[in-house]
Amino acid sequence: MEADYENISKFIDKLESEMVSLRRDFHKYPESGWTEFRTASKIANYLENLGLEIRLGEEILDKKSMMGLPSKEELERHIERALNQGGVEKYIDKMHGGFTGVVGILDTKVPGPTTAFRFDIDANDGIENCSLDHRPAKEGFLSVNNGAMHSCGHDGHAAIGLILAKVLKNIEKQLIGKIIFIFQPAEEGVRGAYAMVNSGLLDNVNYFLTGHIGFASNKLGQIVCNTDGFLSTTKFDVSFKGKSSHAGASPQNGKNALLGAATAVLNLHTLCQHEEGAVRINVGVLNAGTGRNVVPEYADMKLETRGESNNLNQYVTDRAMDIIKGAAIMYDLDYNVKIVGKAQKGKSDEELSKLVAEQAKRIDEIHEIVEHAKLTGSEDATYMMNRVQENGGKAVYLMFGTKRTADHHNSSFDFDERVLKIAVKVYAFSAIKINGRGEI
Repeated sequence: MEADYENISKFIDKLESEMVSLRRDFHKYPESGWTEFRTASKIANYLENLGLEIRLGEEILDKKSMMGLPSKEELERHIERALNQGGVEKYIDKMHGGFTGVVGILDTKVPGPTTAFRFDIDANDGIENCSLDHRPAKEGFLSVNNGAMHSCGHDGHAAIGLILAKVLKNIEKQLIGKIIFIFQPAEEGVRGAYAMVNSGLLDNVNYFLTGHIGFASNKLGQIVCNTDGFLSTTKFDVSFKGKSSHAGASPQNGKNALLGAATAVLNLHTLCQHEEGAVRINVGVLNAGTGRNVVPEYADMKLETRGESNNLNQYVTDRAMDIIKGAAIMYDLDYNVKIVGKAQKGKSDEELSKLVAEQAKRIDEIHEIVEHAKLTGSEDATYMMNRVQENGGKAVYLMFGTKRTADHHNSSFDFDERVLKIAVKVYAFSAIKINGRGEI
């Protein structure tokens, strides 16, 4: 007997206002990567109240693999803020040190496949547009946390994940196997997935589904069922240390870190060529110097490499390291390179993509199914996809269409909230196909 998709769809419709409310709450209290204490504690509380098993802390994040962590002092400040803004203390107590991931597990106790859904939850660094023509400002859910805002839709992703858990828990007796809900911190800067993968979380997963609202899908009612084009990437923080001196009286005694960094920058930007495919490099930040009459002792820069394949990214990364080392030698500087984020190339499985596309045809709100599109950016969900595929499982990355008020990562970013229930239906119907008893 076929699943009762019509009634499940109606149940999701009834949850739309709750989903919007959750999204707006997360939007109002945005938290950047590894500081999502309020967000994660609210998620954990919601999942536990549903009756799901929850996992937190070092159980789901490998400490040695966490990249780009804020300082201990900054983490503690964010914990205090989260508690003042309604964060749930009993969960936050398990997140000290930046362990802000959450996993919920729906175990039917009936043998069957293990399916994982992943949702990123972190906000972007930035100041949100506060003019009244921006809906969050007009309707009262503008960011209250200075320097952070949800300009990439992760507030929506978190809400989708919670309502999906509620829907599938509601039909638990009609499912088999396990369903895992992964709420990932620190996607921005591609920092969080690697640590979750290295905890072993994905090792026994048979099917993995994740996705993003917007990007290459910009029409409400459109869905992309097979996304690729992900660029492998590495993010670096580089520091040069020289020796300060009086620029007029004794310049010969100085070691100019600014010149070393500038030499590195100019030469780094000559690397973007390779016969095997696209490679990219960008130095986005360069800070140096303390005064016009002082030989600069310190210089710091932030840069990234990207490649159309993992090998191409490694090529440009290795060459970048050679240039940085060479610049330091030229100016007799000490230097340090810290990797603060990375992601791999990834590819969706055709078989799982087709399953999702077939299930999407059941959804009235979907008017266009796009079989294939490129993201042409980087996403650390690829670590999860690749781990599942390496172990013989299937993985897919979806894009859910929505109109946007501005580009992703723009201070005026907002989206059509009707996309939220569409995403839940796609995920739920896919889960029913994979984990359904065949008689619902």
